[in-house]
Amino acid sequence: MNRQHAAKTLSPELRAALHDGLVIPAHPLALNENRKLDEASQRALTRYYIASGAGGIAVGVHSTQFEIRDPKHNLFERVLELAAEEAARANVDRPFIRVAGICGPTEQALREVDVALRLGYDAALLSMGGLKDRTESELLERTRRVAERMPVIGFYLQPSVGGRIFTYDFWRQFAEIPNVVAIKMAPFNRYQTLDVARAVVFSSRRDEIALYTGNDDNIVADLLTTFRFDVDGVTVEKPIVGGLLGHWAVWTRKAVELLDEIKRVRGDDKIAKEWLTRAAQVTDSNAAFFDPAHHFEGCIPGIHEVLVRQGLMKGTWCLNPEEKLSPGQSEEIDRVYAQYPHLNDDDFVAAHLERWLSER
Repeated sequence: MNRQHAAKTLSPELRAALHDGLVIPAHPLALNENRKLDEASQRALTRYYIASGAGGIAVGVHSTQFEIRDPKHNLFERVLELAAEEAARANVDRPFIRVAGICGPTEQALREVDVALRLGYDAALLSMGGLKDRTESELLERTRRVAERMPVIGFYLQPSVGGRIFTYDFWRQFAEIPNVVAIKMAPFNRYQTLDVARAVVFSSRRDEIALYTGNDDNIVADLLTTFRFDVDGVTVEKPIVGGLLGHWAVWTRKAVELLDEIKRVRGDDKIAKEWLTRAAQVTDSNAAFFDPAHHFEGCIPGIHEVLVRQGLMKGTWCLNPEEKLSPGQSEEIDRVYAQYPHLNDDDFVAAHLERWLSER
């Protein structure tokens, strides 16, 4: 271990909460019409997530736009700082995990870790995106380097938005790395999700790693799933306990209520078919937000569109001008709003919006 950097670890309270299951929204980026940071709206978003009862926030991740790291924007540190300030100001009376998205080759990743640690973040969501020329061994070594400094949440990102496919052996070795505390499974693929779950269950650290869904196309079914494997003659079970999701950046209050309901029924051997219906409704809503009809090209503007309708953002602008709503996407959002009114939290947002936007 690098003796210059003592590894940060999760507090017992945060570790317990992480394993119990948390709603962790992937934090969007609020811009004005000039595509500059709208700090008032950015702070309002963080306040919204905290007031909704979320168990944490993930900042600097895909939904925050990877372009915040470009020198011409230079927003990575400022965006993390704003969220950290609001989390500290709120002084929430529950465990609240602050997750920093960490990207790039090893040296860049370590620089970002230094920023996150200085700002008081608790864990790193370590993206493997944009590193397709690196071998699995090199990516495992990169993970070890980051984990020597702060807790790591692994991230299996789907290939259609910059991820890649990994082998079962990769995840098996990944799970053995000390200070890996969770894995966000977001391949949008059942086979690859199973690879991660099986790798964790067969590792020596199975009880130290929490499984989180990032499969926005399968949220409810994932949260109702407990994996069961025979390990050397012993039956071992491992549930997916929570989610770190771009989808949960909107309608967050309802997401918190959803996870609370699932926790209450999770031990029931007979899951009512109503839950399968709810699962389909959430997936249908996600299709409108995430735009699989156009290969997810509108996934970030789709999240923005909902937040704009609620008044939490002023527009759907992204740092990349080419990122915008796809043809027909706004109409699809109209459709799911009309079809599933019980899934949105517009009334909750409306009741608090003025305060969230006006506080300084």
